[in-house]
Amino acid sequence: MTQTVQNFLKSRRSVLANNLGEPGPDERELQEILKIAARVPDHKKLVPWRFILFRGQARARFGEVLTTAILRAEPDASEVRQETEFGRFLRAPVVVGVISCLSQRGSVPEWEQILSAGAVCQNLLNAAGAFGYSAQWLTEWYAYDDHVISALNLENNERIAGFVYIGTAKEAPKERQRPEISEIVTDWAP
Repeated sequence: MTQTVQNFLKSRRSVLANNLGEPGPDERELQEILKIAARVPDHKKLVPWRFILFRGQARARFGEVLTTAILRAEPDASEVRQETEFGRFLRAPVVVGVISCLSQRGSVPEWEQILSAGAVCQNLLNAAGAFGYSAQWLTEWYAYDDHVISALNLENNERIAGFVYIGTAKEAPKERQRPEISEIVTDWAP
């Protein structure tokens, strides 16, 4: 592994969606980012995930879905809460929904398929960074809301693995405490 790749991986850091802005990836860059994201372990080549892109005006239209969803869940939601939900996908120029699609074909356990979708989310973060952008992987309440799931036309075998917000960092991310490797590693001994 080259020193450049090592340094990149050692310093990878999510940037809060609220700290992302323009520019975001153009069409060519986004397609390359998605190709990189799809290069994950995928036992039996099931491709147990897919992407939904939110960009341009679609982000505001999805904000309407989120506003409706919050009012269904919290009929007394304040104006501030409604505005927050409406603007949620406007925080970054591009939001990629990663959908976990469980396949019944073959003998691959569901857990492996779900982990593959999680690997896609992580690869999206790394690919965005490799192109000079910043990103954050979130689920939040709306990933589990029935109205949102319906608006996304998810099938019964599909779940939202995450929404990956991609844009340019407005400020450098702060480092956070990382685990001591010696505290999370053991050697197995029979």
